[in-house]
Amino acid sequence: MIRIGYKASAEQFAPRVLLDFGVLAEQVGFHSCFVSDHFQPWRHTDGHAPFAFSWMAALGERTQKMVLGTSVVTPTFRYHPSIVAHAMATLASLYPARIILGVGTGESLNEVPSTGMAWPGFKEREARLREAVTLMRRLWTEERVTHHGTYYRTEAATLYDRPATPIPIYLGAAGPKAAFTAGELGDGFITTSGKAPSLYADTLVPNVQAGRAVRGSDQPYDMMMEIKLSFDTDAGEALGNTRPWAALALSPEEKTGVEDPLEMERLADALPIERCASRWIVTNDADEVVARVKPYVDLGFRHLVFHAPGPDQAKFLHLFAERVAPRLQAAFA
Repeated sequence: MIRIGYKASAEQFAPRVLLDFGVLAEQVGFHSCFVSDHFQPWRHTDGHAPFAFSWMAALGERTQKMVLGTSVVTPTFRYHPSIVAHAMATLASLYPARIILGVGTGESLNEVPSTGMAWPGFKEREARLREAVTLMRRLWTEERVTHHGTYYRTEAATLYDRPATPIPIYLGAAGPKAAFTAGELGDGFITTSGKAPSLYADTLVPNVQAGRAVRGSDQPYDMMMEIKLSFDTDAGEALGNTRPWAALALSPEEKTGVEDPLEMERLADALPIERCASRWIVTNDADEVVARVKPYVDLGFRHLVFHAPGPDQAKFLHLFAERVAPRLQAAFA
């Protein structure tokens, strides 16, 4: 069976509004909820950026079974890895077997404005992430952790409230090296939909598999795909709903080094609606959703987290639960 999740768009909605959407997602049958962790959103106008750890605690109290995760946190710059380990250990103690930590190498949009740091290249960011993952796992399983690494130090550090079992760590990746690291170090892999099919089939999945082979673990491994879906009974409405997320269609070259939401918004607003929608499945046909999702499932992605772009998330959640979810479960059971 596939698992169906809801992506809580912290960049788009205020904390209380977003919380109600997360609660509704569980009520209509979603198995998981993953929240983004932004210090700044993609857009300045009507933008939001609630603190992910606080928000997850609130959602945990108002839900019963739903798995809660971050997609993704950067545990390497504005957060020291020990602080992330502390926050997640508390969440996992409150909500046993319901917490997943999704991590990534970060975006300058979040890290530079909040710290004033100089943004390093990928090699350093990846090395920091590897060290952070190792340190966080030690903090969840050991007492008196002294760590003198390349980037981080702890001295006889103890987390006094630790979960009974270690928290799964999923690594986000969009390129070959990061995908390999996700397979080698992670308990799961997170990526996003809407890019060239060859990227997934020829680059990301093979590199995850290669990383898992190096690790040599036979433990279960979760392949998670964030699927960008604009689904509405009105096809025109579905298309228009992608406009607030136009920044996702910007190329890496167009947005590299852009750390101001006002400038990101300016660049995104200049795009035509067809390009705004280019990363999304835009449809009013549930069978088309199944057909567009099938290539990801065929590659091994069994945890599908749906990200809807429109302002009426309650409408999307009800429509998805009534029309799309049953077809997905029937098709991929």
